[in-house]
Amino acid sequence: MFTHVTLGANDVEASRRFYDAVLGALGVDAASGPDAKGRFWWRTKTGAFAVGAPINGEPACHANGGTIGFHAKTPEMVQAFHDAGVAAGGKAIEDPPGERTGPFGTLVLAYLRDPSGNKICAMHRPG
Repeated sequence: MFTHVTLGANDVEASRRFYDAVLGALGVDAASGPDAKGRFWWRTKTGAFAVGAPINGEPACHANGGTIGFHAKTPEMVQAFHDAGVAAGGKAIEDPPGERTGPFGTLVLAYLRDPSGNKICAMHRPG
């Protein structure tokens, strides 16, 4: 459904380090870049993710109510994502990482705020 997601960052280098850590925990290679617009890109065969300063020159801000979810192949990767993110300057939010059951079945989830305040999560769907 998605080709790419791009987030604004006020401290692009802090965000690059953070996303290298959390996406690395999910098996994604380190970022390439910066590109001509100062963005760093993480690419997989299913899509791309980028961070950079907003092109319009205004400060970056997070989407209140917005969340970007990243696929985790295993429950252990969800925990590694969380731990790497906290160690790289992110903030743990919501419930601790772990299994939750709801309208979409059983999921293993971990939620973080990145250095610019964006809400992200790692999700593994067992079975």
